[in-house]
Amino acid sequence: MRACTALVLTAVAVVAVPATAPATTAPATASVVSAMAAPDISLTNTKAHIQQFQTIATSNGGNRRATSAGYTASVTYVYNKLVAAGFTVTRQNCTSGCTSGAGPNVIADWPGGGDPNSIYMFGAHLDGVSAGPGINDNASGSATLLEIALTLAATNPSLTSRVRFAFWTDEEQGLNGSRFYANTLSSTERAKIKAYFNFDMVGSVNGGYFINRITSVPGQTLKAYYDSIGVPTEENTEGAGRSDDAPFNAIGVQTSGVAAGASRVKTAAQVTKWGGTQSAFDPCYHRACDTYPSNISDTVLNRAGDAAAYALWTLAAGTPATTVWSDTFETATGWTTNPAGTDTATSGSWERGVPQATNSSGAKQLTALSGTNDLVTGRLAGTSAGDHDIDGGTTSVRSPAITLPTTGPLTLKMSWYLAHGSNATSADFFRVSVVHNSGTTALFTQSATATNRNATWTSGSWSLSSYAGQSIRILIEAADASTASLVEAAVDDVTITQG
Repeated sequence: MRACTALVLTAVAVVAVPATAPATTAPATASVVSAMAAPDISLTNTKAHIQQFQTIATSNGGNRRATSAGYTASVTYVYNKLVAAGFTVTRQNCTSGCTSGAGPNVIADWPGGGDPNSIYMFGAHLDGVSAGPGINDNASGSATLLEIALTLAATNPSLTSRVRFAFWTDEEQGLNGSRFYANTLSSTERAKIKAYFNFDMVGSVNGGYFINRITSVPGQTLKAYYDSIGVPTEENTEGAGRSDDAPFNAIGVQTSGVAAGASRVKTAAQVTKWGGTQSAFDPCYHRACDTYPSNISDTVLNRAGDAAAYALWTLAAGTPATTVWSDTFETATGWTTNPAGTDTATSGSWERGVPQATNSSGAKQLTALSGTNDLVTGRLAGTSAGDHDIDGGTTSVRSPAITLPTTGPLTLKMSWYLAHGSNATSADFFRVSVVHNSGTTALFTQSATATNRNATWTSGSWSLSSYAGQSIRILIEAADASTASLVEAAVDDVTITQG
């Protein structure tokens, strides 16, 4: 994991013990049944990969920094394993933004079927720091990812979505490899990625059980595994913005992931919950003592691998979800503009129609993602980009009533964009909410910033399982809530699925 720039590391002598959770009997729930469908990820094999990364570091100056011979050898090891297993593998050179001399990303696609327009990505950074071999940070994540990929190839399940694995370069110097990859994706390719899962430091000897963005749909999938084995989890606050999920968040891809903790000290409450001591989760974070086997917890590592496999098999190899309701906006289905009578926008109100492309320092309004129509804030182009954009406040549009099934999981999915000029402020926004029996709950808000943001179709998904059995409506809002900024938004391909 990339170091936080404000963090001061102090060498502390500790005796760390593997973190364990109290033994509990998991309830016989649907989550447990689903977890059994995923194969067990071999701890023995994962540790063998970690041993290989240790050997590579030892033979190449003691580290696997992105610019080193140790990193090059790590790339070769991973690449050869994946090619031999039948993956389509690419060494992607980072041609901008990376440290001079940094090695490539390794991107591996499994050619075993699934919807090519629905991709689940699993990633880990392959590089380490120059201070040591980088075993927990991040041979643990790389080895876990590699073994999951090899297990997928060996079992070759029937897939409903495509699966892609990524081993990132130059993470320790600023998330550079993953940022390069994310920023070079076209809007079409971005929209295909339904979720990205990150694995960074997943074997900490005094570890905890942290999930990135635990309340998101991918985060809840990982949590379901830990729940099924009786292990409590927490939001990963220490690693927020410090690993390779951040560049994917920045381009609008939903993310989650697993971490076991870095230099932060485990609290007394966390010791009670997980075991261990009130000391650093990883006492050898970014130090020469980050070695194998002394700096790896078998228990924490094993659970991380099985959680990742659970997510992959649940989302990409499960039974295809049933569509409960959908709208591509090619015909009128009963959406209502300004349903509460409280809109203040003087132009750019939501409408269903054929959007005309507009441009101002880049694309600000796009054509529909599918078909010819979408929901858009002022479909006409006008003489200039600002002629029909949102002005004067908020515009809202609400779906017809949708009766949800009594059982889940239930998921709302849609494609959307928010575009604005550099005169926008944080008061401008795009928001998705659900109107339910007890009121209105915001599911997602994208706030603007005082920088130019071009229109790019982005996919999102949010759990509706809490509203099972209810009649709900989807509320979409967008606002130019401050000065007369250039603000445009659109929505297309809204679906609610069960399963």
